[in-house]
Amino acid sequence: MSQKYNHSREWIQEKIHNYTFEIKSRKPREVSLVIDATFFGKRGDKFGLIAAKDVELKEIVAYNFIESETKEIYLDLITQIYAKGFQIKGVVLDGKPGIFSLFKETPIQMCHFHMKAIISRKLTKNPKLQPSIELKRIASHLGSISACRFEYMLSSWFKRHKEFLDEKITDESKRGWHYKHKRLRSAYRSLIHFLPYLFTYQKAPHLNLPTTTNLLDGGCFSPLKDLLKVHRGVSKKMKRKMIVYFLENR
Repeated sequence: MSQKYNHSREWIQEKIHNYTFEIKSRKPREVSLVIDATFFGKRGDKFGLIAAKDVELKEIVAYNFIESETKEIYLDLITQIYAKGFQIKGVVLDGKPGIFSLFKETPIQMCHFHMKAIISRKLTKNPKLQPSIELKRIASHLGSISACRFEYMLSSWFKRHKEFLDEKITDESKRGWHYKHKRLRSAYRSLIHFLPYLFTYQKAPHLNLPTTTNLLDGGCFSPLKDLLKVHRGVSKKMKRKMIVYFLENR
């Protein structure tokens, strides 16, 4: 660029750093949102972003830079959204602990991708035990079957394997025992816990809620990370400016 514009490198850098652009105002309205957070670089860098994207217009309606992902971070974003005049009619979330309680009056869709990832973490990608194989297969049907069918499959699985789930091993703890298949029990409990939120997209089709957070993960966060990789040598201040420009022009 220095050769192209016949100016020094320092002059080019100064122009880039001093460049200003318009922060767009969004028209207040009722919105169905995908809300998620991500981090750039290593977690220890404490350089992250939380954003809310309108499902219908594919527009970023609010965002904040963050150092960690907490319940308070989500509350701050929600407060910002309402302060701008938006009304949240539905939301897609990834299941972070404590976040759902912030949307008590709002229909919530649990991200199917993250639900399947939770099950894979608990059962591994290639489980060996038959009950684990069956439960993972049931979870894999998310997005392709009805809520009624899924609940029936989950209930039938539990009835077939209840004795297996209740198997115990004696130990020297105060209780004197622990469950033999703790990870399998945990995977099942996760599905039961999120079950009320897995089929909101079917029960409230007028909200047009997607079944995953990919509208942000793939449609925003991934290209942002690619952009920052290309410019990995710039300062954090400049990275923030690049991110804001990117978000304001999506």
